[in-house]
Amino acid sequence: MTATEDPLARFAEVFARAAANAPFDHTAATLGTATPTGSPSLRTVLVRGVDAAGFSFFTNYESRKGRELEVNPAAALCFYWPWIDEQVLVEGRVTPLGPEESDAYFAGRPRGSQLGAWASQQSRPLGSRGELESRWRETERRFAGRDVPRPPYWGGFRLTPSRMEFWTAGEYRLHDRELYSRSAGGRWSVTRLYP
Repeated sequence: MTATEDPLARFAEVFARAAANAPFDHTAATLGTATPTGSPSLRTVLVRGVDAAGFSFFTNYESRKGRELEVNPAAALCFYWPWIDEQVLVEGRVTPLGPEESDAYFAGRPRGSQLGAWASQQSRPLGSRGELESRWRETERRFAGRDVPRPPYWGGFRLTPSRMEFWTAGEYRLHDRELYSRSAGGRWSVTRLYP
């Protein structure tokens, strides 16, 4: 299957172009989730793995996105790289990564970020910045002189795509848009869309 037939192979080519001389983190993408009643929310995440199985990112499972994905696993990612005038939209279902994958990723994070995962009650109300910094220092003392384990409420998700749209800017706003849709049997079809 060629890159023009396989959207994940095509994504790898675009992702490599975006990485070359990137002025910003090219792994950043907007993640869209929704409540069971369809109320949407967006935030930026860093996509830490892309392979034939899908797109992986990590978070606190008790955060707003974690809670929404638990009850409604439909999600979307939008990558936009203005320095190459391209964007990719990915839609599909999300599943939690296994503990081994989450442990491996967490172990490779900077120690300060590991401590931050323990200190932050992500998406919950916070009285003051001082309260957060105090929790971080307390966590630093708690794990002084030893490795920081992954919190049980922190880990990864994988978005398995069912639709992927590639957008390339064109003169006079005559952009190129190609939509890849996966059938129930797993085969991809491609449709060109009006800009």
